[in-house]
Amino acid sequence: MGVRDAIAAAREAGLDLVEVAPDTNPPVCKFLDYGKFKYRQKKKSHAGSVHRVHFKEMRLTAGIGEHDLQVKLRKVREFIEKGDKVLVTLRFFGRQVAHKEIGMGLMNRLLAEMEDTIKVDRPPILEGRRITMAIAPK
Repeated sequence: MGVRDAIAAAREAGLDLVEVAPDTNPPVCKFLDYGKFKYRQKKKSHAGSVHRVHFKEMRLTAGIGEHDLQVKLRKVREFIEKGDKVLVTLRFFGRQVAHKEIGMGLMNRLLAEMEDTIKVDRPPILEGRRITMAIAPK
């Protein structure tokens, strides 16, 4: 179809004549709504670049050693720097549940050491034999 005929047919249909493959011989054109076409291209290119927030979990115990706690804190920091939310779970075993203050102390210490980079989504709450809290990046 000739260029003039194609333009006339596109106007008659209420659409635009858009060249989609200019490198071929002859060039390939389509009848379409150009505004809608650009909008869809923009949406498609933007969809891949969005970072999805994941919920990571870090599990602790009431009797955790100092070095182990530092390793866990470093891992939580990595998650936060990536932009992920973190669910921190502290589980009591056996008679440890009688000493809830130790678990709350550990959770508060974690919050104190990371207060510059996090915000608390859900504060530490005792739920049976567990203390859970949710933190997110600032």
